[in-house]
Amino acid sequence: MNTHIQSSMGRSRGRGYTLVEAMVVVALLGILAAVATPSFVSLMQRNRAAGEINGLVGDLQFARSEAIKRGLPVSLCTSSNGTSCQGTPNWHSGWIVFTDPGKSGTVDATEALLRVRPGWNNGDSLVAEPDVGMVTFGRDGFVVSLPSGTVMMPLRSAAAPTDTSRCLTLNRVGHHKVLPKGTGACT
Repeated sequence: MNTHIQSSMGRSRGRGYTLVEAMVVVALLGILAAVATPSFVSLMQRNRAAGEINGLVGDLQFARSEAIKRGLPVSLCTSSNGTSCQGTPNWHSGWIVFTDPGKSGTVDATEALLRVRPGWNNGDSLVAEPDVGMVTFGRDGFVVSLPSGTVMMPLRSAAAPTDTSRCLTLNRVGHHKVLPKGTGACT
């Protein structure tokens, strides 16, 4: 009889969760997901826009350094096919970087194609103001092809919120700056 008392006292209640506890956890997870999803989507859009503008900034820096290193002009131009310049200010359709010793603005058989960037397919736009479809860096690193002192390239995001928009400015000295929407002339 004594063993029977010990064995029933030594047993512990079964461990686990009740249905009510599980439902409370599921409800809390649903509320957290509903609150976090808009923030996550906004974060993804901002990161996409930053990646797009940083791709062009990186290629501008690359073209400038190649012009200085090679001692000859290097150009970037808009290109939707990856082999020739299209002559429009629509940088979102893609661009190429190539050596341009004659400053002709076209890729000839004797010129080296250094980089090719495909266009964006997400609806974002990057159109230079004034209409600049090509940027040429001279062997000294200065921009030799700008029609005015500074060019503004606003990146307009197709998706809401529009606070993901940015602007890239480039001047004749070769200095560039990325501005958030609402800063300076970036609207």
